[in-house]
Amino acid sequence: MFKVARASQYLAITGAGIEDIKLSKKSWVFPWQSCTVFDVSPVNYTFKVQAMSAEKLPFVLPAVFTIGPRVDDDDALILYARLISPHDKESNHVHELVEGVIEGETRVLAASMTMEEIFKGTKEFKQEVFDKVQLELNQFGLVIYNANVKQLVDVPGHEYFSYLGQKTQMEAANQARIDVSEAKMKGEIGAKERTGLTIQNAAKIDAESKIISMQRQGEGTKEEIKVKTEVKVFENQKEADVAKANAELAMKKAAWTKDAQVAEVEATKAVALREAELQTQVEKMNALTRIEKLKAEFLSKASVEYETKVQEANWELYNKQKQAEAVLYEKQKQAEAQKAEADAAFYTKQREAEGLVALASAQGTYLRTLLDAVQNDYSCLRDFLMINNGIYQEIAKINALAVRDLQPKISVWNHGGEQGGGGSGNAMKDIAGLYKMLPPVLDTVYDQTGMQPPAWMGTLSK
Repeated sequence: MFKVARASQYLAITGAGIEDIKLSKKSWVFPWQSCTVFDVSPVNYTFKVQAMSAEKLPFVLPAVFTIGPRVDDDDALILYARLISPHDKESNHVHELVEGVIEGETRVLAASMTMEEIFKGTKEFKQEVFDKVQLELNQFGLVIYNANVKQLVDVPGHEYFSYLGQKTQMEAANQARIDVSEAKMKGEIGAKERTGLTIQNAAKIDAESKIISMQRQGEGTKEEIKVKTEVKVFENQKEADVAKANAELAMKKAAWTKDAQVAEVEATKAVALREAELQTQVEKMNALTRIEKLKAEFLSKASVEYETKVQEANWELYNKQKQAEAVLYEKQKQAEAQKAEADAAFYTKQREAEGLVALASAQGTYLRTLLDAVQNDYSCLRDFLMINNGIYQEIAKINALAVRDLQPKISVWNHGGEQGGGGSGNAMKDIAGLYKMLPPVLDTVYDQTGMQPPAWMGTLSK
């Protein structure tokens, strides 16, 4: 959709393809974009700001501000489009925003001024309010086109301006009375002055008449004296001109003599100065020659010493490098020897491990062959291995060593003659033999360990 704004309007477009806000008078608006039309014409805001002066005297300042967006600044216009344009510029929100800024700055400024300063410096006060309010409105992209501050008004209960008006009226009335008295005084004085002037004028006319007659008589004498005086002045002037010319001639002669003497002295001094300069240059050249000679001597000595030191340093560096290389070579050989020893030990351990693995594998094969030969009879295999490895013989030796120092007591018991019989007789015979065997066993345990049989089995007689 193609949209066109009016003369006092702008298009604010946001959406796809636009990083922030695009302002334009006419543009295509695509389906994935949003377009808002806002008016940039200024609006009048009327306020009655209540403030308080430095003397804590409250007053009301009626004011009318014409405020609108700054259309000559793109950044300010974008701020206005972002912050203010979503709201109606005549709405309470915008009105309260502007009123809050104006009231805050006006109250702060009024608190720093006295009532007399505010009342007498209305123009300056208005300009201060204008500047401070403009600074705050810049952050909203707004500009004040016009500001009209009306006359200050009293707050109910504080009639400062009423009393001030009454004071002015009383001062005007008193001044009027003073003016009337002064007019009466001037009238009376004027009448007296008129009378005196009349008398003075009559006397003045008489005096002037006498003066004119005397002037007429003196004019003839004056003309005669004037002619004689002019002749004398002319003669004196001619004599003065001659004296002046003589004096100028003498001064010029003295100046010429002075210039000649000064030129002669300057020439003498210039010659001496030039001789001194040449002598100075000669001494400088001699000094430079000596300096260059000394430099050459010192430079040759320094060069020799430098070459000697460099050779010594190079020789010392060469020796140290060779020593370091020898130490490094020795360390490398030691490391290689240690590595060879470690490799040999590792190879030995590896071969031993391989031998153990081979032995274990052979033993496993041997055990599996034996187990197959005895048809998986583990008890038979265990007995064979113990016999084959001499385990029973070792156990017999260990038991013999264990009882060798015990000195056991051997008791022989006689259970009577053996009799043959049937099956039940043989069973009873076995039971009887078992009971007959208990006393010698218990007696042997008592002799060997000192332990008595339980009481329920009976007691041993000793």
